[in-house]
Amino acid sequence: MRKFLNLLKKEVKELFNLQLIMSLIFMLLIFYFISVVMHGEIEKMQGPQEVAVLDLDGSPYAQGLAQSLSSANFNLNQVKSQNKEDAINEVKGSGINLLLVIPSGFGEAISALQSPEIETYYFIRGVSVSSAGSSGVLKTVIEAMNDYLSSNFLKEKLPGIDPDKLKNPLKAKDFVVVKDRVEEGSPAEVMNFLMSQSTFIPVILMAIIIFSSQMVISAIAMEKENKTLETLLTCPINRNYIVISKMFSSALVGLVVAGIYILGLRNSVMGFGGTSSGGLLSSTVQKLGLVFSLQGYLLLGVSLFLAILCALALAVILGVLAKDVKSAQSFIMPVTLLVLIPYFLSLFSDFNTLSLPAKALIWIIPFSHPFLATQNILLGSYTPILFGILYMFVVFAVLVYIASRIFSSDRVLTMQLQFKRRGFGKLRL
Repeated sequence: MRKFLNLLKKEVKELFNLQLIMSLIFMLLIFYFISVVMHGEIEKMQGPQEVAVLDLDGSPYAQGLAQSLSSANFNLNQVKSQNKEDAINEVKGSGINLLLVIPSGFGEAISALQSPEIETYYFIRGVSVSSAGSSGVLKTVIEAMNDYLSSNFLKEKLPGIDPDKLKNPLKAKDFVVVKDRVEEGSPAEVMNFLMSQSTFIPVILMAIIIFSSQMVISAIAMEKENKTLETLLTCPINRNYIVISKMFSSALVGLVVAGIYILGLRNSVMGFGGTSSGGLLSSTVQKLGLVFSLQGYLLLGVSLFLAILCALALAVILGVLAKDVKSAQSFIMPVTLLVLIPYFLSLFSDFNTLSLPAKALIWIIPFSHPFLATQNILLGSYTPILFGILYMFVVFAVLVYIASRIFSSDRVLTMQLQFKRRGFGKLRL
């Protein structure tokens, strides 16, 4: 056991070097910068929106329309120009993205129950998240104007009656059903919460698997290229210890990197996943039982750890096939593909509605099970998680057995998979 621990320390020191530490520090700084920028942009989008108004009518209807926009969280900026062309040039030189032109005769058309046309000009000054979000202001402006005009008309024609009751005679009371629990709440908000939770784990797991597998493959290829693997194999150490130490050292470093990614993503991009809309959502989620219990955290942790070990066991086998460090870069592709397939399928489709061949494909790939574990835990479906854990353990045992057999023989030094320009790759022993 002491030899194994010494070997594990050696592998961790080789992987957790100064270059990795500097890259992680740099990554934290990048995440912090993204967080600051994103918070600023979102506050800008949620704050009062600037709208330029050119009133060519001057009627009480037009003035009331401008006042309704002011009460709907819009900052109105009256344009000094007297025609559309000059108004467009005036707004173009400012930072305002929306110009509203109320034409002459607007009030008369409203009084005659006609549908006058207003002109809106949206200025595209760049392509970004904030500019895309601000483009939705146009729809909000039109809705606010229509609501004001229709309410004002109903008040004049039917005094004493609430216009809102006439325009919206039906009231909906939403309920969400999860298994045997029924609670009042917004289905869209609950689904947004479930999507944010189900998306976060796959992103982190995909990063861990690809990063850790790349480390294992590159480390083994470097040892073969530098001939240090031959020296290691001549030492009086059980070769199974060599295989297990390489996997566990990469897993430990991968978990450290994962923690940094989780911390950074939680505070920056992934923190804006729409998990809250006041106390109503959190209350509904808790009443529906859509929260992680201690049992759920343990199952998710075991599922994640087994998926990482399966990836690392496969990476050990692929690393043996690499001739040198340069060729090792291409051997990460099989692991990447096996991660991306369940990632995109679980992200854009519902597993329960997939066809039988698609379900079989997802179940065969061991990395699929942690992707599905989050939603199964939240929905209280523990049987698929337990079967997935059992299946990943069997896959891991088989891969470790294959890797141990390879390292127990001299083929670990002679096995190579070379790709020629013509034809398929050739395995050399």
